[in-house]
Amino acid sequence: MTEKNFCIGVDFGTDSVRAILVDAADGAELASSVFQYPRWRDGLYCDASANQFRQHPLDYLEGLQATVRGCIEQAGDGIRPFIRSLSLDTTGSSPVAVDEKGIPLSLHARFADDPDAMFVLWKDHSAAREAAEINNHAASTQAPYLRYVGGIYSSEWFWSKLLHVLRVNQAVRNACYSWVEHCDWLPFLLTGGSHVRDMKRGVCTAGHKALWSPEWGGLPPNSFFATLDPLLDGFTAKLYTETYTADKAAGKLTAEWAEKLNLLPGVVVGIGAMDAHMGAVGGQIEPYHLSKVMGTSTCDMLVAPTAEVSGTVVRGICGQVEGSIIPGMMGLEAGQSAFGDVYSWFTRLLSWPLKNLLFNNSIIDHSVAGKLLDHISAGMIAELDRAAAQVGGRQAESAVDWFNGRRTPDANADVKAMIGGLSLGSDAPRIYRALVESTCFGAKAIIERFRSEGVPIRGLIGVGGIARKSPFVMQMMADVLDMPIRIHRSEQTCAHGATMFAATAAGIYPRVEDAMQAMGRGFDREYQPDRSLREQLQTAYQRYQSQGRFIESVQD
Repeated sequence: MTEKNFCIGVDFGTDSVRAILVDAADGAELASSVFQYPRWRDGLYCDASANQFRQHPLDYLEGLQATVRGCIEQAGDGIRPFIRSLSLDTTGSSPVAVDEKGIPLSLHARFADDPDAMFVLWKDHSAAREAAEINNHAASTQAPYLRYVGGIYSSEWFWSKLLHVLRVNQAVRNACYSWVEHCDWLPFLLTGGSHVRDMKRGVCTAGHKALWSPEWGGLPPNSFFATLDPLLDGFTAKLYTETYTADKAAGKLTAEWAEKLNLLPGVVVGIGAMDAHMGAVGGQIEPYHLSKVMGTSTCDMLVAPTAEVSGTVVRGICGQVEGSIIPGMMGLEAGQSAFGDVYSWFTRLLSWPLKNLLFNNSIIDHSVAGKLLDHISAGMIAELDRAAAQVGGRQAESAVDWFNGRRTPDANADVKAMIGGLSLGSDAPRIYRALVESTCFGAKAIIERFRSEGVPIRGLIGVGGIARKSPFVMQMMADVLDMPIRIHRSEQTCAHGATMFAATAAGIYPRVEDAMQAMGRGFDREYQPDRSLREQLQTAYQRYQSQGRFIESVQD
């Protein structure tokens, strides 16, 4: 490569969007920018008690413009002619109801404040009933359509969310022409799409979340859905048959969006994919090495040569789809519905009295109270990590990590978390340690499922904020899994993976693997398991399993 080639990767996470600008020659980061979703931050359109988590598309659009423009401002306008491509990733499954033109209904004044017209975030479990009905329907009709999603459909996914919204909101049902994933909508928008039928859908979400498979010629037939619920009759005709891998171009940036983003028209826009899938590439995934993308939840990604796993179907995971991570390889996905969210929940629990007392006092004003609370909140996890690491020996406190249901193995949105073994001697560090231990036990259950189904795990790669920021959690992970775990150097592996796909979509590299080799940032630390803890942790893991079985036996 002799000419200058720069690429932009945009990562739409649960709480914020981040963009990075990199040199395609070696992946060096020239600029980065982060934008917190303001409506999401304020808790709008969400109801945690009802498992409802919705996001307004304006959060995404405002964030896209702010972060991309922020990167250009940092790097300087002189770089604009050399920016060749842009790719993005999003959470998933996070779909939205759109009109015939592919416009989300919540961008129309009539639906501007209707949560059912907004993106249904991945962690939204309001469709648990619909997921159960899909599972029962597939079983009663002996339909094969759940074969490549682990045999169990989830309330976190495409069809259950669609059916739930159609059932509960007649106005949205009447206005909804189609149902699209976040990662498919944005490239369509940026490249000037004018009819939803022309939207290029990525194989990533289609295969893992929407039951698309070449084996049955695309999506399951209309008859499967029409007999599930007449509201779905004819809906597949408004969707798609063909899908695309993320190394392909969705089109080129329009003049309108080039102006909004401070880019030049004609920049190549890649096909979108889910964050963890691009994050696995950004973290330089290798065959049979489990790439653990650790944030609010975890997504555990694995690739294998298709020929080597042909005929292997893994039960209870989040799908196996050829080309969903690296084109030409089988991509397998698992994960935990709550990981960092568990730690955040505990800190909110501890902070609740302090927050209420600080903002209802006559000693200090609200401005000072807010700064004090922010300071305490920012350091709380680090202080818990430090204290929990000092807890020695066998502890009575234990937990099960299903605070947002269970994703893998064997998806079940209805199961609940548990904290046990409490006494008057139980303090915050001990309870926190039990929570961290439980999230690592959840990771162990995933690895055991892969191995029991004939898929070896030869190594572990840690990526994401928790992997970089919490040595305590990562050491616990290595100890519990009894395996070394390498931590990727990049602070933004998902966005970095998006730049690798952008470089491939623009033809700078012929294959994603080539982009990954040239642009990868490598690993800068490795956690080794403490073998002296093996017996102790195995006993604790058996307790975790028995407590989980008990929870399932008594749930409503």
